[in-house]
Amino acid sequence: MTTSSPTYRGWQRLPDNSVGHALFSLAMSVRVPYFASILPRVTKLEPGLCEVRAPKWWGVHNHLGTFHAIAACNLAEVAMGMLSEATVPDTHRWIPKSMSVEYLAKAETSLRAVAQLDALPDFDAITTGAELVVPISIFDRAGKEVVHAQITTWVTKK
Repeated sequence: MTTSSPTYRGWQRLPDNSVGHALFSLAMSVRVPYFASILPRVTKLEPGLCEVRAPKWWGVHNHLGTFHAIAACNLAEVAMGMLSEATVPDTHRWIPKSMSVEYLAKAETSLRAVAQLDALPDFDAITTGAELVVPISIFDRAGKEVVHAQITTWVTKK
């Protein structure tokens, strides 16, 4: 039997409320400082699923005053990374390999990224390495998908 990552165990130890989410997100941003630029707030985390919110503030604006495309990519990477931490057992490791992004509409509000796997991989079968593609949908406040990303990670046994 495998156990979860220290990151996911930290999530599980905190209360499932706004205080717990804020503490987890702050610790995550300290560990990965670049994430802090979008002020992410992880609101849901379990194997195969992660939801992260980011406010629209001047630090993520582009020249049009909307959510910058690369800031949206950063949000997608936060969602993928936390999903991976909650999904990949401690017998394996993961690293991003590639990313494809579709900008579907102007992002004029705060955003919510949802990374979700249709099915969890059989990690016992991954012995020499495998690609795991994580789809991420990013929605505006009205629920309209404004960005869609797919991040391919490389998963190997430790």
